[in-house]
Amino acid sequence: MSYAEIHPNWDREPAYITEGFSAEITAKDIEGLHAAAPKLPPDTPIAVTFLPGETLEARLAAAKEVRALGFEPMPHFSARRFKSEAELKTMVERMAREAGAKRCFCIAGDNPQPEGPYSETAMLIETGLFEANGIKAIGIAGHPQGHANMTEEECFTVLEKKCAMIHARGMKPLIVTQFGFDPDAYLQWLVVLRRRGIDAPVRIGVPGPTSIKALLRFAARCGVEASASVMSKYGVSLTRLIGTAGPDKMVDAFAKGFGGEHGRVRLHFYPFGGLLKTAEWIEDYNRRH
Repeated sequence: MSYAEIHPNWDREPAYITEGFSAEITAKDIEGLHAAAPKLPPDTPIAVTFLPGETLEARLAAAKEVRALGFEPMPHFSARRFKSEAELKTMVERMAREAGAKRCFCIAGDNPQPEGPYSETAMLIETGLFEANGIKAIGIAGHPQGHANMTEEECFTVLEKKCAMIHARGMKPLIVTQFGFDPDAYLQWLVVLRRRGIDAPVRIGVPGPTSIKALLRFAARCGVEASASVMSKYGVSLTRLIGTAGPDKMVDAFAKGFGGEHGRVRLHFYPFGGLLKTAEWIEDYNRRH
């Protein structure tokens, strides 16, 4: 199986920096998905996050709507939030059967302690449930700006292990990074990733347009560096927190900086200001460039 089977644009260079982007929604964002749908290219991958307090039925409804609108659902599976193997099995089976999911995103989750038998991403992959239900690709997390509980070396070692596990089960790995504000950190991380022989496609996390205060709030919640020097690269001054900020400077830097040494790369948008605003920003950015 080639990456072109997952999405045809993985086997060629992007015609422009935002081509082949992906985005994400929560189970509560169906209305926003409908509003944004006319501005999203067909087959756009849309991840459906796994937040506490949301039911399987709500997540499934969102994934089914993604499929019905002509996009590709990529449901999240948060290892530490599953209370049993049966709960995981039910979610994988129903996402594949009812929403037509062909790709999934597996994370450990931010719970300090697991609610059931799974404490890490690898344990989900090892169940064999994904390939048994026709899943073609597994997304895993990349951490260009570090991880609170692992060294840089440990982060790369874990990525190597997960990629090998996914390949061994007949699926393809896809790396999706946390959002950030420093394009240089991402470009350098990609070079190291490729030098280590990890050739999986990477989706670089980019914040969608939102208020500066909201941006900083999400950064604090997710442990993303937002120092004055880093935010200045993003085009934000911490002395002026009024107004909104879009990722123009960051995406410009990627457009200029991406090269063969970075391998297969596309953008993944975190639509903190809503999916419609992000879709409108992408449309406007493409028009201006």
